[in-house]
Amino acid sequence: MAGSFPYQAIRPGDLMESLNQTLFLWLNAPEHPGTLISMVAILLAEWFIWTIPLLIGIGWLRGSESTRKAMLVATASGLLGLLVNQLIGLAWTHPRPFMIGLGHTLIPHVADSSFPSDHLTLWWAVAFSLVLQGGPRNAGITLTLLGVPIAWARIYLGVHFPFDMLGAVVVAAFSAWLTAQGAHWYLGAIYRFATDIHRRLFGRLIALGWVRD
Repeated sequence: MAGSFPYQAIRPGDLMESLNQTLFLWLNAPEHPGTLISMVAILLAEWFIWTIPLLIGIGWLRGSESTRKAMLVATASGLLGLLVNQLIGLAWTHPRPFMIGLGHTLIPHVADSSFPSDHLTLWWAVAFSLVLQGGPRNAGITLTLLGVPIAWARIYLGVHFPFDMLGAVVVAAFSAWLTAQGAHWYLGAIYRFATDIHRRLFGRLIALGWVRD
Protein backbone atom coordinates (compact mmCIF):
# COMPACT_ATOMS: atom_id res chain seq x y z
CA MET A 1 0.00 0.00 0.00
CA ALA A 2 1.35 3.40 -0.99
CA GLY A 3 2.57 5.50 1.87
CA SER A 4 2.80 2.59 4.30
CA PHE A 5 5.85 1.93 6.44
CA PRO A 6 7.43 -1.47 7.10
CA TYR A 7 6.61 -2.77 10.56
CA GLN A 8 9.47 -4.07 12.67
CA ALA A 9 8.64 -5.74 15.95
CA ILE A 10 10.66 -4.75 19.01
CA ARG A 11 12.00 -7.82 20.74
CA PRO A 12 11.50 -7.96 24.54
CA GLY A 13 15.22 -8.65 24.96
CA ASP A 14 16.14 -5.47 23.12
CA LEU A 15 13.69 -3.46 25.22
CA MET A 16 15.12 -4.88 28.46
CA GLU A 17 18.68 -4.19 27.34
CA SER A 18 17.76 -0.62 26.44
CA LEU A 19 16.24 -0.15 29.90
CA ASN A 20 19.32 -1.74 31.48
CA GLN A 21 21.64 0.68 29.69
CA THR A 22 19.43 3.68 30.46
CA LEU A 23 19.42 2.87 34.18
CA PHE A 24 23.18 2.33 34.06
CA LEU A 25 23.82 5.75 32.55
CA TRP A 26 21.60 7.31 35.19
CA LEU A 27 23.57 5.69 38.04
CA ASN A 28 27.07 5.70 36.51
CA ALA A 29 29.66 8.31 37.46
CA PRO A 30 29.79 11.55 35.46
CA GLU A 31 32.80 12.45 33.35
CA HIS A 32 34.36 14.36 36.24
CA PRO A 33 33.17 12.73 39.48
CA GLY A 34 33.81 14.24 42.88
CA THR A 35 36.77 12.89 44.82
CA LEU A 36 34.81 12.12 47.99
CA ILE A 37 31.99 10.21 46.31
CA SER A 38 34.52 8.28 44.22
CA MET A 39 36.44 7.27 47.35
CA VAL A 40 33.23 6.15 49.07
CA ALA A 41 32.20 4.14 46.01
CA ILE A 42 35.61 2.43 45.79
CA LEU A 43 35.49 1.62 49.50
CA LEU A 44 32.06 0.05 49.11
CA ALA A 45 32.78 -1.72 45.83
CA GLU A 46 36.22 -3.15 46.52
CA TRP A 47 36.82 -3.31 50.27
CA PHE A 48 33.51 -4.09 51.97
CA ILE A 49 33.52 -7.61 50.52
CA TRP A 50 36.17 -8.53 53.10
CA THR A 51 33.46 -8.14 55.72
CA ILE A 52 32.13 -11.55 54.64
CA PRO A 53 35.20 -13.71 55.46
CA LEU A 54 35.83 -11.58 58.56
CA LEU A 55 32.30 -12.13 59.85
CA ILE A 56 32.40 -15.85 59.13
CA GLY A 57 35.83 -16.17 60.76
CA ILE A 58 34.80 -14.34 63.93
CA GLY A 59 31.53 -16.27 64.06
CA TRP A 60 33.43 -19.52 63.86
CA LEU A 61 36.19 -18.67 66.32
CA ARG A 62 34.00 -17.05 68.97
CA GLY A 63 30.54 -18.45 68.33
CA SER A 64 28.53 -21.30 69.79
CA GLU A 65 27.89 -24.55 67.93
CA SER A 66 24.70 -23.16 66.39
CA THR A 67 26.52 -20.02 65.22
CA ARG A 68 29.33 -22.08 63.73
CA LYS A 69 26.86 -24.24 61.84
CA ALA A 70 25.12 -21.11 60.57
CA MET A 71 28.45 -19.83 59.27
CA LEU A 72 29.10 -23.11 57.47
CA VAL A 73 25.69 -23.02 55.78
CA ALA A 74 26.25 -19.37 54.83
CA THR A 75 29.62 -20.31 53.35
CA ALA A 76 27.99 -23.11 51.36
CA SER A 77 25.38 -20.62 50.13
CA GLY A 78 28.04 -18.21 48.92
CA LEU A 79 30.01 -20.93 47.15
CA LEU A 80 26.90 -22.31 45.48
CA GLY A 81 25.97 -18.83 44.28
CA LEU A 82 29.38 -18.35 42.69
CA LEU A 83 29.13 -21.76 41.02
CA VAL A 84 25.71 -20.93 39.58
CA ASN A 85 27.11 -17.65 38.26
CA GLN A 86 29.91 -19.49 36.48
CA LEU A 87 27.40 -21.76 34.80
CA ILE A 88 25.29 -18.78 33.73
CA GLY A 89 28.39 -17.07 32.34
CA LEU A 90 29.27 -20.15 30.31
CA ALA A 91 25.76 -20.41 28.91
CA TRP A 92 25.29 -16.69 28.18
CA THR A 93 27.96 -14.02 28.09
CA HIS A 94 26.88 -10.44 28.75
CA PRO A 95 29.52 -7.72 28.24
CA ARG A 96 30.36 -5.20 30.92
CA PRO A 97 29.65 -1.52 30.21
CA PHE A 98 33.26 -0.65 29.38
CA MET A 99 33.39 -3.56 26.91
CA ILE A 100 30.85 -1.77 24.72
CA GLY A 101 32.19 1.74 25.38
CA LEU A 102 29.30 2.78 27.61
CA GLY A 103 29.61 5.26 30.46
CA HIS A 104 32.67 5.92 32.59
CA THR A 105 34.84 3.29 34.29
CA LEU A 106 36.75 4.38 37.39
CA ILE A 107 38.35 1.08 38.45
CA PRO A 108 40.09 -1.66 36.45
CA HIS A 109 38.25 -4.92 35.91
CA VAL A 110 38.77 -8.04 33.82
CA ALA A 111 36.66 -8.10 30.66
CA ASP A 112 34.45 -11.07 31.52
CA SER A 113 30.70 -11.61 31.64
CA SER A 114 28.89 -9.13 33.86
CA PHE A 115 25.70 -11.09 34.61
CA PRO A 116 25.05 -11.84 37.42
CA SER A 117 27.41 -9.91 39.68
CA ASP A 118 29.72 -12.35 41.51
CA HIS A 119 30.46 -9.67 44.08
CA LEU A 120 26.86 -9.13 45.10
CA THR A 121 25.89 -12.77 44.66
CA LEU A 122 28.45 -13.76 47.29
CA TRP A 123 27.41 -10.89 49.57
CA TRP A 124 23.68 -11.50 49.36
CA ALA A 125 23.93 -15.31 49.38
CA VAL A 126 25.65 -15.12 52.77
CA ALA A 127 23.26 -12.39 53.99
CA PHE A 128 20.11 -14.24 52.92
CA SER A 129 21.41 -17.46 54.42
CA LEU A 130 21.91 -15.84 57.82
CA VAL A 131 18.42 -14.34 57.65
CA LEU A 132 16.85 -17.70 56.83
CA GLN A 133 18.65 -19.46 59.65
CA GLY A 134 17.19 -17.23 62.32
CA GLY A 135 19.97 -17.20 64.92
CA PRO A 136 22.26 -14.62 63.28
CA ARG A 137 19.30 -12.89 61.62
CA ASN A 138 20.28 -9.36 62.68
CA ALA A 139 23.67 -9.76 61.04
CA GLY A 140 21.96 -11.10 57.93
CA ILE A 141 19.53 -8.18 57.75
CA THR A 142 22.37 -5.70 58.16
CA LEU A 143 24.36 -7.35 55.38
CA THR A 144 21.30 -7.44 53.14
CA LEU A 145 20.75 -3.70 53.52
CA LEU A 146 24.44 -2.93 53.04
CA GLY A 147 24.30 -4.80 49.74
CA VAL A 148 22.24 -1.97 48.23
CA PRO A 149 24.93 0.75 48.43
CA ILE A 150 27.54 -1.80 47.36
CA ALA A 151 25.45 -2.59 44.27
CA TRP A 152 25.16 1.16 43.56
CA ALA A 153 28.93 1.54 43.88
CA ARG A 154 29.67 -1.22 41.36
CA ILE A 155 27.36 0.49 38.87
CA TYR A 156 28.67 3.98 39.66
CA LEU A 157 32.24 2.85 39.04
CA GLY A 158 31.27 1.40 35.67
CA VAL A 159 31.86 -2.34 36.05
CA HIS A 160 28.23 -3.56 36.27
CA PHE A 161 24.76 -2.94 34.91
CA PRO A 162 21.71 -2.64 37.19
CA PHE A 163 20.26 -5.90 35.90
CA ASP A 164 23.47 -7.67 36.98
CA MET A 165 22.40 -6.85 40.53
CA LEU A 166 18.89 -8.17 40.02
CA GLY A 167 20.42 -11.39 38.75
CA ALA A 168 22.60 -11.52 41.86
CA VAL A 169 19.52 -11.21 44.08
CA VAL A 170 17.82 -14.14 42.34
CA VAL A 171 20.89 -16.41 42.40
CA ALA A 172 21.66 -15.49 46.01
CA ALA A 173 18.10 -16.18 47.15
CA PHE A 174 18.08 -19.54 45.36
CA SER A 175 21.46 -20.51 46.84
CA ALA A 176 20.47 -19.50 50.37
CA TRP A 177 17.20 -21.42 50.16
CA LEU A 178 18.74 -24.57 48.66
CA THR A 179 21.65 -24.78 51.10
CA ALA A 180 19.31 -24.20 54.04
CA GLN A 181 16.84 -26.84 52.84
CA GLY A 182 19.58 -29.38 52.18
CA ALA A 183 21.67 -28.70 55.30
CA HIS A 184 20.66 -32.01 56.89
CA TRP A 185 22.48 -33.81 54.07
CA TYR A 186 25.88 -32.19 54.48
CA LEU A 187 26.12 -30.01 57.60
CA GLY A 188 26.88 -32.72 60.17
CA ALA A 189 29.83 -34.18 58.30
CA ILE A 190 31.26 -30.78 57.36
CA TYR A 191 30.88 -29.51 60.92
CA ARG A 192 32.78 -32.50 62.34
CA PHE A 193 35.52 -32.09 59.74
CA ALA A 194 35.83 -28.34 60.33
CA THR A 195 35.84 -28.80 64.12
CA ASP A 196 38.66 -31.34 63.87
CA ILE A 197 40.76 -28.94 61.81
CA HIS A 198 39.88 -26.11 64.22
CA ARG A 199 41.17 -28.07 67.20
CA ARG A 200 44.37 -28.99 65.40
CA LEU A 201 45.10 -25.44 64.34
CA PHE A 202 44.02 -23.58 67.48
CA GLY A 203 44.69 -26.12 70.23
CA ARG A 204 47.09 -23.83 72.11
CA LEU A 205 44.77 -20.82 71.84
CA ILE A 206 41.82 -22.94 72.97
CA ALA A 207 43.82 -23.98 76.06
CA LEU A 208 44.53 -20.31 76.81
CA GLY A 209 40.85 -19.46 76.45
CA TRP A 210 41.39 -17.08 73.57
CA VAL A 211 39.42 -19.21 71.13
CA ARG A 212 36.34 -21.33 71.83
CA ASP A 213 36.61 -25.08 71.55
